Amino acid sequence: MFYIKDIFLNNWDSFVLNNSSSSIRPVVFKEVEKMMHCKDPDLGHALYQCPSCGKFKCVPFTCKSRFCNSCGMKYQQNRALTLYSKLINCKHRHIVFTIPFELRNLFRFNRNLLHLLFKAASQTVLDWFYSQNKSEDFKPGIVCALHTFGRDLKWNPHIHMLITEGATGNFNVWKSFKYFPYNMLRKKWQTTLLFLLEKYLGKSFKPLKNYIYSHTKDGFYVYAKPNLNSNHDVVNYIIRYIARPVMAQSRILNVTSDTVTFWYERHEDNKRVEETISIDDFIKRLIIHIPDEQFKMLRYYGIYAKKHKNSYKLLKKLSTVSYKIRKRLSHWRESIELTFHYDPAKCSCGDIMQFINIFCKKKSLVYSAL
Repeated sequence: MFYIKDIFLNNWDSFVLNNSSSSIRPVVFKEVEKMMHCKDPDLGHALYQCPSCGKFKCVPFTCKSRFCNSCGMKYQQNRALTLYSKLINCKHRHIVFTIPFELRNLFRFNRNLLHLLFKAASQTVLDWFYSQNKSEDFKPGIVCALHTFGRDLKWNPHIHMLITEGATGNFNVWKSFKYFPYNMLRKKWQTTLLFLLEKYLGKSFKPLKNYIYSHTKDGFYVYAKPNLNSNHDVVNYIIRYIARPVMAQSRILNVTSDTVTFWYERHEDNKRVEETISIDDFIKRLIIHIPDEQFKMLRYYGIYAKKHKNSYKLLKKLSTVSYKIRKRLSHWRESIELTFHYDPAKCSCGDIMQFINIFCKKKSLVYSAL
């Protein structure tokens, strides 16, 4: 297998020399450096010793970067636990909100606009629920996830949304909603997003807005995925889009001194496509998807965002995962065992290793457990 970390270790310095450092966002330097030094024991590690055979084990610290393929599984699990703690036990609908090609670079070169994708998508759905009964002001549970890349790694921002097939109102604790008018949602999504963009960008956006209206008369493309019956299916489905790294390393077929060959399934027909690009282009396609610091790729709306007058009744009735279970799974040993199916504290002799001390280079301190 070819590793993305090795590609960066061998080519990052030359990439920076070949590209103006001012054109590379500071967060990219930070995340790439973290990823390249992930599990480097010189930067920090914990030391364990087996009480039976005396064997020592050094456990290097991970970088915990979303950009790191190695840490992606742990990040994926943490995201899943967060979702589990919020979801109610009901059917969810998965809807994808896309934008036309003409708008994509606006969001790439002005990343503040990405917030508008969340706002427009959630407002589109909440407005429709409100219109069903204004006195009830129905609020569904909504989870929005930003996905910035297509299968070929190119920049293609879009929103994956999970919606409960039901909502709570001012008077009714729960009302089921089975029908969502996708044709209406397409036009409403288009109108809402273009309005917010013009409000943010000013009159300079109006020519592009008029052009898009004239060429997308049916609205922006909105499509639905199959219904998701269980919370387990819901979490696994949405985590695929937000918690995994940009590219699975198993998709890399070959790496030479100046090219990378990888494969992907084309969205239109699910046909396998193999593509060979330069290492510089490969690195560019990956780093443009590194989010800005503190940018939230997953956001909650409706009853998942804040308390409603019926929230206590609803969540008490439908909550599925206990706090104790979530807390246990958040512990490093249990989480590694769950994710990678082995106990990292178990010695080869069969006994459980004990913590001795921890070294952190950043603070130049050694904390001893003795």
